[in-house]
Amino acid sequence: MVPLAVGTQTVGSVIRPAAYCGVAGFKPTFGRIPVDGVIANAPSFDTVGVFAPDVAGVERAAAVLCDGWQDGPPPARVPVLGIPRGPYLERADADALAAFGQHVQRLRESGYVVLDVPVMADFERVVAQLFTMNRYEVARTHAEWYARYGRLYRPETAKAIEEGRAVTRDAYERARGERAEFRARLALAMDAAGVDVWIAPSATGPAPRSLATTGSSVMCLPWSHAGLPSLTVPAGAAPCGLPLGLQCVARQGADEQLLHWAGALATVSATGATGAQARS
Repeated sequence: MVPLAVGTQTVGSVIRPAAYCGVAGFKPTFGRIPVDGVIANAPSFDTVGVFAPDVAGVERAAAVLCDGWQDGPPPARVPVLGIPRGPYLERADADALAAFGQHVQRLRESGYVVLDVPVMADFERVVAQLFTMNRYEVARTHAEWYARYGRLYRPETAKAIEEGRAVTRDAYERARGERAEFRARLALAMDAAGVDVWIAPSATGPAPRSLATTGSSVMCLPWSHAGLPSLTVPAGAAPCGLPLGLQCVARQGADEQLLHWAGALATVSATGATGAQARS
């Protein structure tokens, strides 16, 4: 409908809908796009992101919007890709995992090194960390408005605020400390395996059939929790015919490299026939 759209992601509200709609979506490193004027949900997570028909459109917008964008020469090498094996990946449904497996095979056939990396064995704890921080922050951010206009809030938002009011400051600070440890562990896992970009399904499956839900954001959760740059590119369709996405996640601050590499990854997604070396 349009060449560019802007949105915000606290957990998965850029990557997930972009995947559902078969377009490219980009959530930069936390803080790289200013959030001035954004009504906060959870300030430690809220990130401005962009939607575009393709990676080239995302990259043009990111170069304008991201603070400190570097227009230097692109990376000369092909990225090493990592699959985050473990409880996190198992949250995707059977159709999404089957399509992801086929896509991984095409990437390998196109010349990419794709490594299986056991990671996030404590994924349920990571989910709990984000839930604690998110709910605490949304309750405090909206405290004054909610006290005056609580009857006007959507039931889902009111429920989140009520849950956050029950979270203590001590619990919040513990979760913040655990998040810092989680970020460090992810970075160490990338270093140890030599991974440049994590790849995973962008969502648990295709868009839900009902308007009663916007779908699960769990496939975006660890990357948003860690504040890492993430991108989704169209990656085929589920058996029902609805789009699926491939999620690509880089190191903190490596937004420029991620978007450069993503162009070739998207080409493999679209054709399954282009070599990594020829496109990097």
